[in-house]
Amino acid sequence: MAREVLLEHAKPHYEEEELLELDHAILFSTDAHEGQKRKSGEPYIIHPLAVADTLIDWGLDMDTVIAGVLHDTVEDTEATLEEIESLFGRDVAFLVDGVTKVSQARAGMRNLDSYLPQTKDNLSKLLIAVSQDVRVIIIKLADRLHNLSTLQHMPKDKQQKIARESLEVFAPMADRLGMGRVRMQIEELAFSYLDPGEFQRLKNLMRKRLGKSTRKLGKVRQEVEAELKHNGIEFEVNGRVKSVYSLYKKLKKVGGNIDDIYDLMALRVIVKNKEQCYRVLGILHAMYQPMISRIKDYIAVPKPNGYQSLHTTVITPNEHIVEFQIRTYGMHEYAERGLAASFHYHEQKDSKDYLRKKNAAKLSSQHQWISQLQEIASRLGSGDEISKDELDVNLFGDRIFVYSPVGDIYNLPEGALPLDFAYMVHSDIGKHAYSFRVNGNIHPFDKPLQNGDVVEVITRKLSLPKKSWLELVRTSHARTKLRAQLKKMQVVETISAATNIIRSKALRKQK
Repeated sequence: MAREVLLEHAKPHYEEEELLELDHAILFSTDAHEGQKRKSGEPYIIHPLAVADTLIDWGLDMDTVIAGVLHDTVEDTEATLEEIESLFGRDVAFLVDGVTKVSQARAGMRNLDSYLPQTKDNLSKLLIAVSQDVRVIIIKLADRLHNLSTLQHMPKDKQQKIARESLEVFAPMADRLGMGRVRMQIEELAFSYLDPGEFQRLKNLMRKRLGKSTRKLGKVRQEVEAELKHNGIEFEVNGRVKSVYSLYKKLKKVGGNIDDIYDLMALRVIVKNKEQCYRVLGILHAMYQPMISRIKDYIAVPKPNGYQSLHTTVITPNEHIVEFQIRTYGMHEYAERGLAASFHYHEQKDSKDYLRKKNAAKLSSQHQWISQLQEIASRLGSGDEISKDELDVNLFGDRIFVYSPVGDIYNLPEGALPLDFAYMVHSDIGKHAYSFRVNGNIHPFDKPLQNGDVVEVITRKLSLPKKSWLELVRTSHARTKLRAQLKKMQVVETISAATNIIRSKALRKQK
């Protein structure tokens, strides 16, 4: 990608002054990377410009785009962070520094136990950077996407390493940010290198299956469009084909039988508002027989990453099974671009503030995990040992929503236990937890919570933490609070024991 092409792409979306700043960054980065080549033999500057181009596509603000242009300068050239700050401002320097830390800390995400102190420090700084400004990870996702698209130029062992890391770390992170399209692109590219034979086999299998379904689906689409027009609904209908990697994961769940997968192809109906979503659902169920067990309302109860849609699977009179997704335009934009949609071009200031740690109170429940990153960073910084499993649970694992009896929503990692919930509500609630009710029933301490559970903590003043509770928490937040409480109790017990000894000696002297 040439400088002129990138500037032309950016032109419709940014102010003249911002474009001049972007041009300055391109010239600075080109000069810094002078003489460096990619494995393909192309000039290195091709890569940062491609990253910036992707960030423009995603609708990011200009600071982020400029940081994309400069993201490798501190790590790979003579340029310094101080130089970048003086030329492009503190925000850009902060983002570049964060992306640099991601690169330095990546290996540690896989093997924390063998960390050197310096590497632990880098991971700590990385987590702080991400928790303060999530754009650090968004830039890194754009960087990873371009590297995956040019992976053919790397040696086989490097291809495997980068592809595996992409599936284990970056695809889940994209999913956590609600960036569905990016997650799918990363998964498809990575899977094609990790298991090229299986990737091709499933691609061919899907092509054959879709060939039979396309004509039938076209007829259903025409019927639906006619009915929606008749009901006076403004809408857009498009098709969605399941990704190869999603098919691979689904086949593993259903024992490899593709006949048990009904959503290889789905129709997506996009309407103006939430009320119309439910109207469309009613119309579809009046037209076709719904499969009751496959109706999902992700509008009333969004997925933990913020995704919203109505899903239904119906059986047509010709016994053709069709899945529908129904959503508003806003929901569709979020499903495609996730948290990146918050930075859409000219909404920059509010969205920057929204995602900064200092304004964490504004974070919606699906993004509470961003503010939790700093706790993990703090533990690393104070010398605490954190295992790979614990990091996976807190950062890269799936999430669930659970509710308090008054309807407050809490975002926890999948596999979280009742004490994790109690400590998230308040450390004193956790401290005095006596028992739990989940959905009205008594629930054991060691049984994981499920998405949508309503959790009630029953407390007693005389109930206090026990050391065995360390085996009954999964989150860093709960573990940190619990350890602090146990430590404080030990100090109090020691003081009490010492006081008793002094008292008994005094009594003996009196005798």
